Amino acid sequence: MLAKTTRINFLFDFYQSLLTDKQRLYMQLYYLEDLSLGEIAGEYGVSRQAVYDNVRRTEAMLEDYETKLNLFSKFQQRLEIVDRLEQLITDTDEQSTTIRELLVELKDHE
Repeated sequence: MLAKTTRINFLFDFYQSLLTDKQRLYMQLYYLEDLSLGEIAGEYGVSRQAVYDNVRRTEAMLEDYETKLNLFSKFQQRLEIVDRLEQLITDTDEQSTTIRELLVELKDHE
C-alpha cells in the first residue's frame, strides 16, 4: 500500500495541472493530508462513494497520463543515472569536482 501511495503522490506531482480543481482537491486531501473518504465527504457535503469514485477515476487518469507521457519513469531513470555517476566519482581532481557540482545542480532541478 505504501508503494502505491508513493507512486500516486509522484504521479500527482507530475500531472496535477492536467486535473480539474475538484480532482486536485480530493487527491490532495486524501493522499497528501491523509483525510479519510468520510472526512472529505463530510467536509464537502457529498457521499463517501462519490469521493471514492472520484479518487479512483483520478488515479486511473494519472496512470494513463504516465503511460502516455512517461514523465515519472524518465525522472526515475535520471535519478538512477545520477546515482551511478556519483558512485563512479572517486578522484579529488578538478574534473571530478566539476562533475560533482553539476550533479548537485542537476539534483536541485529535479
